[in-house]
Amino acid sequence: MRMADDDEKSPGATQRRGDWTGLIAVAIASPVFFIFVHFGKPETGFTALLALAMIIFAIRWRWNLSVHAWFWATIAVVIALQIPLLFIVLWPQTNIPTIVFSMPIGIADFLLISGAISLAEKMFSKEQPPDHEEG
Repeated sequence: MRMADDDEKSPGATQRRGDWTGLIAVAIASPVFFIFVHFGKPETGFTALLALAMIIFAIRWRWNLSVHAWFWATIAVVIALQIPLLFIVLWPQTNIPTIVFSMPIGIADFLLISGAISLAEKMFSKEQPPDHEEG
């Protein structure tokens, strides 16, 4: 008796695992949101959740560099610079949803982290650029 899964698992078929990065990012970041909600600052909590999720996405995007200590040092510096900003920013008291204010910040945050990682990669990478020839 032949099962239906046998056709899908033929020797020539390649299967790809699903990417759970989004769900993992939300699972890691959601406790931060609930801590801020508990203290009566849901807007700040949503922004913290978004910033932390963007950090996780940037780490996942450049995961091939995770073996380097400078990569994690760069992530730590970026996080340390962002923490005070969460408490400095005052959100306007309007009927406009928080996501309208937070999404541009989240996108800028992702670009900032990615830029910092790229800059650190250029500074700390030991490989010579292809156009640099000795002799």
